[in-house]
Amino acid sequence: MAGDQLPELLTIGRIGVDIYGQELGQGLEDQQTFAKAVGGSATNVAVAAARLGNRAAVLTKVGDDSLGTYAIRDCEALGVDTRWISRMLGGRTAVVLTGLDNPGDPELVFYRDGNTPDLQLTSADLSDEVARGVDVLWYTGSALSREPSTSTVLHALQVRERREHVIYDLDYRPSFWNSRDEATAAIGAAIDYATITIGNREECSVALGLPIDSKPDDFAAGFLDRGVKVAIVKQGADGVLVVTADERVVVPGIPIDVVCGLGAGDAFGGSFVHGILSGWSPADAVTYANAAGAIVASRLLCSHAMPTDAEVRELLAAAGRKVPA
Repeated sequence: MAGDQLPELLTIGRIGVDIYGQELGQGLEDQQTFAKAVGGSATNVAVAAARLGNRAAVLTKVGDDSLGTYAIRDCEALGVDTRWISRMLGGRTAVVLTGLDNPGDPELVFYRDGNTPDLQLTSADLSDEVARGVDVLWYTGSALSREPSTSTVLHALQVRERREHVIYDLDYRPSFWNSRDEATAAIGAAIDYATITIGNREECSVALGLPIDSKPDDFAAGFLDRGVKVAIVKQGADGVLVVTADERVVVPGIPIDVVCGLGAGDAFGGSFVHGILSGWSPADAVTYANAAGAIVASRLLCSHAMPTDAEVRELLAAAGRKVPA
């Protein structure tokens, strides 16, 4: 990405190397063949947006090891601006192993700890000018799980002053937290900086401190009561609820033969950002994002599976869904 031009999207959060088992239907204990790709939710979202032609970058950190070198190179090859990916001296880049015994909910084993590089972000890693200036600032719940990353993310959000568009990917991973209550306190406090929230039922439950069996509309209302302008609640087979002050829409999913569900949510995120940058309504952006997520669920490897605009539009047309202009 040339010159000093700011990205349209800057995501903040995880990066790592995904090691995917290749034998469908097999758990990690039985996998013999693996493939690797750069991964991590914030990184995958940036990749998805870049694949659709947007200027996308990720604020994160890798180790000064060979896997860190690979992660940066793979991001570059996938069109992501890597100016805000720094290296931690002596750090070890995070690794995730994936089994395919359950395609809809694959097995994940995280190799990361409290000293993982992407949780060592400091205020020196991001200027206030960039935090204010990008069109879309995207942050994740998992980036709030450890210091100094927590303070760094909150500083960027304070500088941003809730100007459009600030998107909060609730991104709750239980293994990143000492307890669910700890996650609720940290993830919930950061709602007050967002203009848009995105999460599934469990993530909304954690963020708002509401029972997981609460109605999706109650989750959405909880976010809007906190000043969020667009609340997006993923409901699995029941579609995606999109709520604003003036509109309530349930966008149905697109049936697909699932090969691996990993990365579908990140494809959704990056594609939703593409819609917002294109000036679409939240419901139209979610319709497009649903199709992108379905495509990734039908493939292996999250980042390398992200679809092009032509592929998304082709699936929407084939499914008889609205194709945004």
